[in-house]
Amino acid sequence: MTYDPKLLARARVSLEEERERNKSLQQRRAEEIARIIPEIPELEARMRSQMAELVHLTLSRRPDLKARLEKLRSENLDLQMRRAELLSAHGYPIEYLDEIVSCPLCRDTGLKDGAICSCVTTRYNRELTAELAVLLKTGDESFENFDLNLYPSEPDPVSGYVPREAMEAVFNLCRRYADQFPRVSTNLLFRGGTGLGKTYLSACIARKVAEKGHSVCYDSISAALEAFEKQRFARDPSAQEEADARVRRMLSCDLMILDDLGTEMISPVTLSALYTLINTRLNAGLRTIISTNCTDEEMDRRYTPQICSRIRGEFTELPFAGRDIRLLRKGR
Repeated sequence: MTYDPKLLARARVSLEEERERNKSLQQRRAEEIARIIPEIPELEARMRSQMAELVHLTLSRRPDLKARLEKLRSENLDLQMRRAELLSAHGYPIEYLDEIVSCPLCRDTGLKDGAICSCVTTRYNRELTAELAVLLKTGDESFENFDLNLYPSEPDPVSGYVPREAMEAVFNLCRRYADQFPRVSTNLLFRGGTGLGKTYLSACIARKVAEKGHSVCYDSISAALEAFEKQRFARDPSAQEEADARVRRMLSCDLMILDDLGTEMISPVTLSALYTLINTRLNAGLRTIISTNCTDEEMDRRYTPQICSRIRGEFTELPFAGRDIRLLRKGR
């Protein structure tokens, strides 16, 4: 899994905050018990003294070491039993004073067997989904909310297709793509007119893939290429550093979604950046989804043969059909 350093840092901060909350709760419990059952702090002081004695005995070479260790173990068990009896007698669970941890696998350290623990990955996914929510249009983009009834059930007089049937096939393919990610063997090109659901379905895929723990970049083509331009020409070091981070993330994330191809300003710089973005990700075996209103003829006029060749050869086209959903919703 490829982690975004910024989001991973947020996940670790979140874990640290949780660890501090647990420590505070544990301290409050200890103070409460000391006030209500003053014998327990005395028992715990004796147990700590036994631990110090245990370390000392382990390092010594006394002839009666084995017998002394056994006696110390028995005394410690008696103290633990007495503490449990006191807690139970006052209505507390016997583990009330135990260390509080949110993740039993790493004990809130964030590492398990030298690798990032699943609890950090879970927090990372929350941060990723939260960031996507800012980029997504309405916040309700999900496959469950996709409404096929917005597409006509009568054949289109020009193409002969039934838009609802065509979009049901597109919807099912998008859902399988998200469910099977990253075990997918193709990139996707969403093509069709304005307001047919291209952005919505790409957002549905983004949300589902992010919730599964994969890194996702979701941006308009204009904003994505602007980052490449700033990386090359920004005079402000902080702006250039931010652009560098965005470009690295776009080039390395598990899924890149480029919305509205064809709406960006065309220049030698943007054409070079677009080719770099698409080609680098293809060479690395990383998946990309592009949505566009452009026909093949319009793409040939706007882009270089190299860009068009990479898109046609490496992307599976999904044609979107129907009428502008946004206008239909306004009329409802």
